[in-house]
Amino acid sequence: MMYASIAIVSLLASLLTFFSGFGLGTLLLPVFALFFDIETAIALTAIVHFLNNVFKFSLVHKHINKKVVLRFGLASLIFAFFGACLLEQFIEIKPLLVYSIGGKEFSITIIGLTIGVLMLFFSIWEVLPYFKNLNFKENKLVIGGALSGFFGGLSGHQGALRSAFLMKSHLSKEEFIGTGIAIACLVDIARLSIYSTSISKEIISENYLLLLVATMSAWIGAFSGSKLLKKTTYGFIKWFVFMFMGIISLLMISGILNK
Repeated sequence: MMYASIAIVSLLASLLTFFSGFGLGTLLLPVFALFFDIETAIALTAIVHFLNNVFKFSLVHKHINKKVVLRFGLASLIFAFFGACLLEQFIEIKPLLVYSIGGKEFSITIIGLTIGVLMLFFSIWEVLPYFKNLNFKENKLVIGGALSGFFGGLSGHQGALRSAFLMKSHLSKEEFIGTGIAIACLVDIARLSIYSTSISKEIISENYLLLLVATMSAWIGAFSGSKLLKKTTYGFIKWFVFMFMGIISLLMISGILNK
């Protein structure tokens, strides 16, 4: 069940990221969180996300706008370090509240609360017309890069903010996608360099097959997306994902989904 769920979500999410604001990490994190504690879920998601972005980079690198990557991407890279470092600090904080239901103990932690709130916020961002149509002036690219990078390092949720700022950069559809992937790679490098200090060899060795399945599925989705690069509406899927992420985020916030 776990392997099938993660493989399907990896494939579909990787394909959808070519057409919509949703990123692979946005959809994959809550699925990993169903089977692992939130710290492990974030680490495993980051690994798959990075490997998939490297593969997508190889497909679209010719369409990268280097000027935008320098202005937006460098700020994202720097602030992703801060976000990832803050996440590491959150992991060390003791539970804010411990309670029991039916004899089973649950704990509300600062990391579960933070990730849950961010997931809820960015899932709302993706479906409400106000946020969907929100964009920013081109001269705000550095600010956008900083915000996108920070939240990317903290929770992996960087796609929505990045898209909102890049929409005003006068990029073609191919440049928009290629440039976004290049920036995402920079953020992944930054946060993995921080996460690596807490990702034990046991986590990798015990889940290498799962990581392989997730990564290969994401690659298939990315390759399919590159061949079907066109404007497509995913209204039903977005609302379904919104409901799913909303439920998972509330479970995280309440401490029920915090192994």
